[in-house]
Amino acid sequence: MITVRVRMKTSGEPLKRMPVTLVFDADGSATPTVMTDRAGEARFDLPPRSGKVLLAGVERYHGHLDGEIPVDLWSITQAADASAGAPEGIAGGSMAYPSMQTRTLEVEGRPVTVDSEGYLVYPRDWSEAFARAEAAAEGLTLTDEHWEVIRFLRQFYAGHGLQAAVREMVKHFREVWGPDRGTSRYLHAIFPNGGPQKQGNRLAGLLRTKGEH
Repeated sequence: MITVRVRMKTSGEPLKRMPVTLVFDADGSATPTVMTDRAGEARFDLPPRSGKVLLAGVERYHGHLDGEIPVDLWSITQAADASAGAPEGIAGGSMAYPSMQTRTLEVEGRPVTVDSEGYLVYPRDWSEAFARAEAAAEGLTLTDEHWEVIRFLRQFYAGHGLQAAVREMVKHFREVWGPDRGTSRYLHAIFPNGGPQKQGNRLAGLLRTKGEH
């Protein structure tokens, strides 16, 4: 069961009659819209997965969908979280370095410049479509687990100003996925082309980690 609980941040008042839709990362499919009840809750009888919570068509949460998901708003018109472009903390402009070799990746009909390994030259070009296109170029089919790691990496960078170390990923995903999958070995298995710190960062639109070039 996935329960979205919508409240006003200042007063804690539940927001009723709010249209809630879930959009899933793996295939882009969406649930029928469910209105929040008097307690400000919308319930979906679905297994855990990765995706977005849309309120009235606006993204308010993106990550692991399981159990109760609190969405606290400063106002009903509060801006949505960014799901494209560089995370906060990455300077705009080019990430080119000396002797960089580049290639062009087609993303939804437009060219996006990446280096020879697939790192974005312009972090502002990141989008979910880019992640899918680069993953396909690397022979990787993205699953819910990949999307949860990608989202975690972007949110970690936005909050800390640097890439997450593998130990920090393991700590987080051991809590989310449990001890069997929340391990360094498992993270490297699902990101076989360089592990979560290289392939994960590439797909998340982040910078090369120190010493990679």
